[in-house]
Amino acid sequence: MHKVVPILLLTLLAGCVFPGVYKINVQQGNIVTDEEIALLEPGMSRSQVHSALGTPLTLNPADTSVEYYIYTFQEAGGKIRKQKVTVHYEDDRFTHLDKEMLEDLPAY
Repeated sequence: MHKVVPILLLTLLAGCVFPGVYKINVQQGNIVTDEEIALLEPGMSRSQVHSALGTPLTLNPADTSVEYYIYTFQEAGGKIRKQKVTVHYEDDRFTHLDKEMLEDLPAY
């Protein structure tokens, strides 16, 4: 009986050892492409911009003249890559945008 208990404990503990943890790819936010950005023209209404780019991820209630389209991608727990498109309005009409695009978008 005394020999069985250590063998059972070793068997149970051996099942707890795992060489690694599976890490998934994490995508969050708005994927905006250069093709979608090319559809924008100065003077477009806010709803026309939303039709081309989708609904913005972040709004600033203190400054409604700016909308943010942010996309982040993290591959298997690695470094987070970020894309940011900032759309500017004047009197609810599109004026211009600032963009920090990823070189390549991951498959989605």
